[in-house]
Amino acid sequence: MTKPADNMRVNGARLWDSLQEMATTGPGLRGGCNRQTLTDADASGRALLKSWGEAAGMTLGVDKLGTMFFTRPGTDAGALPVYVGSHLDTQPTGGRYDGVLGVLGALEVVRSLDDLGIRTRHPIVVVNWANEEGARFAPAMLASGVFAGVHSLDYAYSRQDLDGKTYGDELLRIGWRGDEEVGARKMHAYFEYHIEQGPILEAAGREIGVVTHCQGLWWLEFTLTGREAHTGSTPMDMRVNAGLAMARILELVQKVAMDNQPDAVGGVGQVKVSPNSRNVLPGSVVFTVDIRSPEQDKLDRMRAIIEAEALKLCAALGVGCAVEVVGHFDPVTFDPTLVARVRAVAERLGYSHMNIVSGAGHDACWASKVAPATMIMCPCEGGLSHNEDERITPEWAAAGADVLLHAVLEIAEIVA
Repeated sequence: MTKPADNMRVNGARLWDSLQEMATTGPGLRGGCNRQTLTDADASGRALLKSWGEAAGMTLGVDKLGTMFFTRPGTDAGALPVYVGSHLDTQPTGGRYDGVLGVLGALEVVRSLDDLGIRTRHPIVVVNWANEEGARFAPAMLASGVFAGVHSLDYAYSRQDLDGKTYGDELLRIGWRGDEEVGARKMHAYFEYHIEQGPILEAAGREIGVVTHCQGLWWLEFTLTGREAHTGSTPMDMRVNAGLAMARILELVQKVAMDNQPDAVGGVGQVKVSPNSRNVLPGSVVFTVDIRSPEQDKLDRMRAIIEAEALKLCAALGVGCAVEVVGHFDPVTFDPTLVARVRAVAERLGYSHMNIVSGAGHDACWASKVAPATMIMCPCEGGLSHNEDERITPEWAAAGADVLLHAVLEIAEIVA
């Protein structure tokens, strides 16, 4: 096997231009993106990626959940492919780089190999996983979860958004349901490049995050049932106030997370109040609690405390309380051999680096169940993500892509 030359680099300007052009599909209101899963904007982003992948000489396969796989052939027809990618879907008020950097960084790896005339023994597959965010259809990482055997195909198709539209119907509507069986593909290894979505790398002045672990999480959807009543004429001691019960549970989540420091977080990001009128006490409140930790025992203990105490809080107010798990994965330890390769590449290329635990979930978490997997991270300004003000620099983007290029080549094996 021939090792890549240390001076080999991606075309950082081309990568940056691609990131900005992709941001024109599903633009947000303040410079970010709103390209939620299976929307028309998602379809536009997919079409643009398809044109770029085919221009790079790759063949496209699409599975029954809409995940896109672009294959660059290897010289050994029997060698399993090295998969590289992330996701194009965004939050409703998402940034330009979350997920997208990993897909277009993978595309840039292939483009750079073409520029340099480099062939590899193993094929390289650029992947755009469907519905990573889970913003429209919970849970997150849905397509990669089915790929890894965590969820069933029927379960994925039945997921509904807040308007009652199903994943299966919307996938057909935008025309991106493929014929490939989900999970039929086999992987030699999986790499995912991503922005950190946190402040650690920038604060430490490091260019590369060598991701060793990924936090586990529980998403707990609470449905609280109170009694609708006039806010002005209903005495305080005669209310069955689902909104008040939610407020006390929010305080509970904060306390439980703080009591389990370090390495524990908890919060609520999505709330649906009914009837959502200024002068009517809510009869129903639905919200999702998100708790995370890289430690399995701590994660499960937090869930148990929150569920038990929430039931007590609601009972004291006469409010009904139902809890459903709408998302979960255990903490992940990435493949030590691939992690060591990423670290060694960053060192060899002269990029400052550090080990890091991902605070967010990624498709790599599920891919790690079916193949050796790891991640590479670059900083983001102020750690801001899931926000239209999300920012990275062209230099950060290129540095991580350089590390990705070399790490992938070492596994895919250059053919002299």
